[in-house]
Amino acid sequence: MGRKVHPVGFRLKAFRDWNTRWFAEGEQYRDLLHEDFAIRKLVKKELPAAGVSHLHIERAAPNQVMVVIHTARPGIVIGRKGASVKELRGKLRTLTGKAVRLEVEEVGQPEGNAQLIAENIAGQLERRIAHSRAMKRAAMQAMRQPGVEGVRIEVGGRLGGSEMARKEKVSDGRVPRNTLRANLEYGTAEGLTTFGMIGVKVWVYRGEILPQRAEATDVYISE
Repeated sequence: MGRKVHPVGFRLKAFRDWNTRWFAEGEQYRDLLHEDFAIRKLVKKELPAAGVSHLHIERAAPNQVMVVIHTARPGIVIGRKGASVKELRGKLRTLTGKAVRLEVEEVGQPEGNAQLIAENIAGQLERRIAHSRAMKRAAMQAMRQPGVEGVRIEVGGRLGGSEMARKEKVSDGRVPRNTLRANLEYGTAEGLTTFGMIGVKVWVYRGEILPQRAEATDVYISE
Protein backbone atom coordinates (compact mmCIF):
# COMPACT_ATOMS: atom_id res chain seq x y z
CA MET A 1 0.00 0.00 0.00
CA GLY A 2 1.12 3.55 -0.66
CA ARG A 3 1.84 6.12 1.98
CA LYS A 4 0.37 9.56 1.33
CA VAL A 5 1.31 12.77 3.14
CA HIS A 6 -0.81 15.93 2.97
CA PRO A 7 1.11 18.58 0.98
CA VAL A 8 0.35 21.30 3.55
CA GLY A 9 1.20 19.25 6.62
CA PHE A 10 4.37 18.03 4.95
CA ARG A 11 5.66 21.62 4.72
CA LEU A 12 4.53 22.96 8.09
CA LYS A 13 7.22 25.03 9.83
CA ALA A 14 9.48 24.74 6.78
CA PHE A 15 7.91 27.91 5.35
CA ARG A 16 4.17 27.37 5.91
CA ASP A 17 2.22 28.15 9.08
CA TRP A 18 -0.93 26.56 10.51
CA ASN A 19 -4.36 27.81 9.42
CA THR A 20 -5.51 27.65 13.05
CA ARG A 21 -3.56 29.16 15.93
CA TRP A 22 -4.44 28.37 19.55
CA PHE A 23 -3.28 26.20 22.43
CA ALA A 24 -5.22 23.81 24.66
CA GLU A 25 -4.75 20.64 26.65
CA GLY A 26 -6.83 17.59 27.51
CA GLU A 27 -10.55 17.66 26.81
CA GLN A 28 -10.41 21.36 25.95
CA TYR A 29 -8.27 20.53 22.92
CA ARG A 30 -10.88 18.06 21.69
CA ASP A 31 -13.71 20.55 22.18
CA LEU A 32 -11.91 23.40 20.39
CA LEU A 33 -10.93 21.10 17.52
CA HIS A 34 -14.57 20.08 16.95
CA GLU A 35 -15.53 23.74 17.25
CA ASP A 36 -13.09 24.58 14.43
CA PHE A 37 -14.69 21.90 12.25
CA ALA A 38 -18.15 23.32 12.98
CA ILE A 39 -17.03 26.88 12.14
CA ARG A 40 -15.56 25.83 8.78
CA LYS A 41 -18.65 23.77 7.95
CA LEU A 42 -20.99 26.66 8.78
CA VAL A 43 -19.04 29.19 6.71
CA LYS A 44 -18.98 26.84 3.70
CA LYS A 45 -22.71 26.22 4.07
CA GLU A 46 -23.67 29.89 4.42
CA LEU A 47 -21.37 31.12 1.60
CA PRO A 48 -21.60 28.54 -1.21
CA ALA A 49 -21.25 31.12 -4.01
CA ALA A 50 -18.64 33.37 -2.39
CA GLY A 51 -15.61 31.38 -3.57
CA VAL A 52 -14.17 30.80 -0.08
CA SER A 53 -10.59 29.59 -0.44
CA HIS A 54 -9.65 28.95 3.19
CA LEU A 55 -10.17 30.20 6.74
CA HIS A 56 -7.78 31.34 9.45
CA ILE A 57 -8.97 30.81 13.02
CA GLU A 58 -7.19 32.32 16.00
CA ARG A 59 -7.96 32.32 19.72
CA ALA A 60 -6.00 34.95 21.63
CA ALA A 61 -8.46 35.08 24.56
CA PRO A 62 -10.48 32.26 26.20
CA ASN A 63 -13.89 33.60 25.15
CA GLN A 64 -12.97 35.23 21.84
CA VAL A 65 -12.56 33.78 18.33
CA MET A 66 -11.13 35.59 15.32
CA VAL A 67 -12.08 34.19 11.91
CA VAL A 68 -10.45 35.47 8.72
CA ILE A 69 -12.30 34.47 5.53
CA HIS A 70 -10.22 34.41 2.35
CA THR A 71 -12.65 34.71 -0.55
CA ALA A 72 -12.63 35.55 -4.23
CA ARG A 73 -15.90 37.54 -3.92
CA PRO A 74 -15.71 39.70 -0.78
CA GLY A 75 -18.80 41.65 -1.84
CA ILE A 76 -20.99 38.57 -1.42
CA VAL A 77 -19.58 37.89 2.05
CA ILE A 78 -20.01 41.49 3.24
CA GLY A 79 -23.39 42.10 1.62
CA ARG A 80 -25.21 45.42 1.30
CA LYS A 81 -24.05 47.75 4.08
CA GLY A 82 -22.47 44.79 5.86
CA ALA A 83 -25.76 42.93 6.38
CA SER A 84 -24.46 39.50 5.32
CA VAL A 85 -21.33 39.64 7.45
CA LYS A 86 -23.36 40.73 10.50
CA GLU A 87 -25.74 37.82 10.02
CA LEU A 88 -22.85 35.38 9.67
CA ARG A 89 -21.19 36.80 12.78
CA GLY A 90 -24.41 36.26 14.73
CA LYS A 91 -24.65 32.62 13.63
CA LEU A 92 -21.02 31.99 14.57
CA ARG A 93 -21.63 33.62 17.97
CA THR A 94 -24.63 31.34 18.53
CA LEU A 95 -22.63 28.29 17.45
CA THR A 96 -19.59 28.92 19.64
CA GLY A 97 -21.14 30.89 22.50
CA LYS A 98 -18.19 33.29 22.32
CA ALA A 99 -17.42 36.74 21.00
CA VAL A 100 -16.58 36.43 17.30
CA ARG A 101 -14.40 38.83 15.36
CA LEU A 102 -14.87 38.40 11.61
CA GLU A 103 -12.52 39.69 8.90
CA VAL A 104 -12.72 39.31 5.13
CA GLU A 105 -9.72 39.24 2.79
CA GLU A 106 -9.84 39.06 -0.99
CA VAL A 107 -8.02 36.25 -2.80
CA GLY A 108 -5.91 37.41 -5.72
CA GLN A 109 -5.86 35.32 -8.90
CA PRO A 110 -8.80 32.97 -8.15
CA GLU A 111 -8.07 31.09 -11.41
CA GLY A 112 -4.72 30.08 -9.89
CA ASN A 113 -5.98 29.07 -6.42
CA ALA A 114 -5.95 25.30 -5.92
CA GLN A 115 -9.07 25.09 -3.72
CA LEU A 116 -11.14 27.33 -5.99
CA ILE A 117 -10.00 25.36 -9.06
CA ALA A 118 -11.10 22.10 -7.43
CA GLU A 119 -14.51 23.51 -6.46
CA ASN A 120 -14.98 24.95 -9.96
CA ILE A 121 -14.28 21.57 -11.58
CA ALA A 122 -16.60 19.79 -9.13
CA GLY A 123 -19.36 22.28 -9.98
CA GLN A 124 -18.88 21.67 -13.70
CA LEU A 125 -19.08 17.90 -13.17
CA GLU A 126 -22.39 18.37 -11.34
CA ARG A 127 -23.66 20.33 -14.34
CA ARG A 128 -22.79 17.33 -16.55
CA ILE A 129 -19.84 18.93 -18.32
CA ALA A 130 -17.26 16.44 -19.58
CA HIS A 131 -14.50 15.90 -17.03
CA SER A 132 -11.69 16.01 -19.60
CA ARG A 133 -12.89 19.36 -20.93
CA ALA A 134 -13.25 20.85 -17.45
CA MET A 135 -9.78 19.67 -16.38
CA LYS A 136 -7.97 20.90 -19.47
CA ARG A 137 -9.68 24.28 -19.39
CA ALA A 138 -8.90 24.78 -15.69
CA ALA A 139 -5.25 23.82 -16.19
CA MET A 140 -4.94 26.21 -19.13
CA GLN A 141 -6.42 29.12 -17.17
CA ALA A 142 -4.20 28.39 -14.17
CA MET A 143 -1.01 28.39 -16.25
CA ARG A 144 -1.89 31.85 -17.57
CA GLN A 145 -1.73 33.34 -14.08
CA PRO A 146 1.53 35.10 -13.15
CA GLY A 147 3.69 33.11 -10.74
CA VAL A 148 2.17 29.71 -11.55
CA GLU A 149 4.84 27.31 -12.81
CA GLY A 150 2.85 24.10 -12.86
CA VAL A 151 -0.56 22.56 -12.19
CA ARG A 152 -1.75 18.99 -11.69
CA ILE A 153 -5.43 17.95 -11.60
CA GLU A 154 -6.77 14.49 -10.70
CA VAL A 155 -10.36 13.27 -10.72
CA GLY A 156 -11.58 9.90 -9.52
CA GLY A 157 -14.90 8.07 -9.58
CA ARG A 158 -17.39 6.79 -12.14
CA LEU A 159 -16.23 9.19 -14.82
CA GLY A 160 -18.66 9.53 -17.70
CA GLY A 161 -21.04 7.04 -16.04
CA SER A 162 -18.68 4.07 -16.48
CA GLU A 163 -19.40 0.85 -14.58
CA MET A 164 -15.99 0.80 -12.91
CA ALA A 165 -14.45 3.78 -11.13
CA ARG A 166 -11.13 5.08 -12.41
CA LYS A 167 -8.76 8.01 -12.09
CA GLU A 168 -7.66 10.48 -14.72
CA LYS A 169 -5.14 13.31 -14.43
CA VAL A 170 -4.04 16.38 -16.38
CA SER A 171 -0.77 18.13 -15.68
CA ASP A 172 0.99 21.12 -17.18
CA GLY A 173 4.36 22.50 -16.23
CA ARG A 174 6.39 21.18 -13.29
CA VAL A 175 4.83 20.03 -9.99
CA PRO A 176 7.49 18.66 -7.55
CA ARG A 177 5.28 17.13 -4.86
CA ASN A 178 8.18 15.62 -2.88
CA THR A 179 10.34 18.76 -2.72
CA LEU A 180 10.13 20.29 0.74
CA ARG A 181 10.98 23.84 -0.37
CA ALA A 182 8.37 23.80 -3.16
CA ASN A 183 5.62 26.40 -2.69
CA LEU A 184 2.75 24.03 -3.42
CA GLU A 185 -0.95 24.82 -3.00
CA TYR A 186 -3.36 21.92 -2.59
CA GLY A 187 -7.14 21.79 -2.82
CA THR A 188 -9.84 19.12 -2.82
CA ALA A 189 -13.54 19.05 -3.66
CA GLU A 190 -16.32 16.56 -4.31
CA GLY A 191 -18.97 16.65 -6.99
CA LEU A 192 -22.23 14.72 -6.51
CA THR A 193 -23.37 13.48 -9.93
CA THR A 194 -26.14 11.11 -11.00
CA PHE A 195 -23.54 8.31 -11.19
CA GLY A 196 -22.11 8.91 -7.74
CA MET A 197 -19.52 11.04 -5.97
CA ILE A 198 -16.49 12.23 -7.96
CA GLY A 199 -13.44 13.52 -6.12
CA VAL A 200 -11.17 16.28 -7.41
CA LYS A 201 -7.59 17.03 -6.30
CA VAL A 202 -5.56 20.01 -7.49
CA TRP A 203 -1.89 20.92 -6.98
CA VAL A 204 -0.58 24.37 -8.00
CA TYR A 205 3.17 24.97 -8.00
CA ARG A 206 4.43 28.53 -7.48
CA GLY A 207 8.19 28.08 -7.46
CA GLU A 208 10.61 27.38 -4.62
CA ILE A 209 10.96 29.22 -1.34
CA LEU A 210 14.61 29.17 -0.30
CA PRO A 211 15.73 29.78 3.29
CA GLN A 212 16.92 33.31 3.92
CA ARG A 213 20.63 33.62 4.52
CA ALA A 214 21.96 35.89 7.21
CA GLU A 215 23.74 38.88 5.74
CA ALA A 216 27.43 39.16 6.56
CA THR A 217 28.30 42.05 8.85
CA ASP A 218 31.63 43.72 9.47
CA VAL A 219 33.33 42.41 12.59
CA TYR A 220 35.92 44.48 14.41
CA ILE A 221 38.80 42.52 15.86
CA SER A 222 41.16 44.34 18.23
CA GLU A 223 44.85 43.79 17.85
